[in-house]
Amino acid sequence: MNAGDMPSVLFYDPLCREPYDSDTLRERASGGTEATVTRIADAIGARVAQHNRSVDNGRYRRPARIEGIEQVVVVRDSRALPMLRELYPHARFYLWVHDQMNPGSKRARRLGSTASVLRELAAQVICVSNTQRERVEATLHAIGVGDRVSARTIYNPVADGLAPDGAPVDVDRLVFFSSPNKGLAYALDVFAALRRRTPSLRLLVGNPAYKRGRDAGRDGVEYLGPQPQARMHDHVRGALCTFAPNFVLPETFGLVYAESHALGTPVLAHDCGAAAEVINDPRQLLPVRAAYRGYENAVRGLPAGWRRGPAWLADRLGLFDAYHERIGAWRAGARPRVTADPRFKLATVAAQWRALLQAA
Repeated sequence: MNAGDMPSVLFYDPLCREPYDSDTLRERASGGTEATVTRIADAIGARVAQHNRSVDNGRYRRPARIEGIEQVVVVRDSRALPMLRELYPHARFYLWVHDQMNPGSKRARRLGSTASVLRELAAQVICVSNTQRERVEATLHAIGVGDRVSARTIYNPVADGLAPDGAPVDVDRLVFFSSPNKGLAYALDVFAALRRRTPSLRLLVGNPAYKRGRDAGRDGVEYLGPQPQARMHDHVRGALCTFAPNFVLPETFGLVYAESHALGTPVLAHDCGAAAEVINDPRQLLPVRAAYRGYENAVRGLPAGWRRGPAWLADRLGLFDAYHERIGAWRAGARPRVTADPRFKLATVAAQWRALLQAA
């Protein structure tokens, strides 16, 4: 143990698709939640248990009782609370939510199914953005526990050492490194329209591995497959931008935004979810027009190849003009200069976690 470690704190992940730890974060593709849990747990010296881990690895443990645990942070799913209360009847409990949670939604109903235990434990809810917290607080009131269960925001951290490396900007390279369900199909339609006017453009598509996309061939698109974060960051450095025209599944934080800025690369995103809160620059945001939603609703569910005709027609009708204008301006010299945001530095975020847990 290092001085200042908090071995009495346990993070418990009941949803991860496979076990993860400090080694896997360096060696394999990882989702944003898994990367965030790992960085915080390692930074504060907490223990981590996962529902599907069968072999202990240092502070990363199997889902069995661990002596000395005084505080338990449940990741994403409150339905694990009753089981953990049995294991740790005297612990203080927190629920760390990473996903959207709107009143009446499926996730809100899941949370509501544990309303009695949330109330009994007075579990505090940790949100990853103020934008997300507003909807979480509305949900807590909707399920009748808002007077007993509070919510607060602690941002996700960006890894220490994430910085530009002096690589020249390649004005023809765009990158998409989110889960495919975060608007990849729409992004590919927009990119095809961009490339019709600028044939030299290329789009590199990475994947955190827990969602599989349909990798239909597209001119100028290179599918990198699941990538360790460090390798994907190498592609982001020097790119014209991180291309994230996602309104299909709005980000509750958007680690890709924060990491891109730390790498010196601007983001082209839509003003929805927590994008404006994290990006904090209107030059990198486009409004979500009703026409965009109408187009996506009309073609959603079509095989990738079948979207090409409607996308071509939409482009001819001017639907994608705003993307053409923004990318064209950035290629011509108006590309925003960005730097790491101090709000998301690992040292800052870890200190907030320590303050929260030490105050209990």
